[in-house]
Amino acid sequence: MVMGLALFFIGFIFSAYFLLWFDYKFMKKRYMESRKFDLNICCGDTSCDGINVDIVKRDVPRFMPVKNIYKLPFKDKQFKNTLCSHTMEHVEDPKKFFKELKRVSQNIVILVPPLWDYGCMFNIFDHKWQFLTLKSKHENNLPKFFKLPLSEIFQRKFGQKQIGAPFIGY
Repeated sequence: MVMGLALFFIGFIFSAYFLLWFDYKFMKKRYMESRKFDLNICCGDTSCDGINVDIVKRDVPRFMPVKNIYKLPFKDKQFKNTLCSHTMEHVEDPKKFFKELKRVSQNIVILVPPLWDYGCMFNIFDHKWQFLTLKSKHENNLPKFFKLPLSEIFQRKFGQKQIGAPFIGY
């Protein structure tokens, strides 16, 4: 009984990291190769053909730091194609951020962890929101979402962490 329970939890954890890798690395790479993006907002360690933007210094080509994602230093509709990958689940106000992305871009591709990437639902140390979708890619719309229970309490006490970082190369 104990051995079976231990194997279940090991399988649960392994499959959660596999699905996170599949969504965040494999599928994201396919989406990035599907078109040219002239703005990669909250770029992390990825680079697009245009400007790569984040709130912390990144070692990517054409990098530009920004201080406030809710007031981007760009003109209205300055960009044709914007990529916002695996960011919405981390921000304080996804609707406000999406509104700002719509202001600066004609076309927005948002990548979010879908429901089948179930490890994200349990990542209350890193994520604030869970999106109610089975797709990771959304064009010009923000899927419905809900606040992850206990995330605010844990993040207020411990700060927002990147739990999956060492395993998938955040």
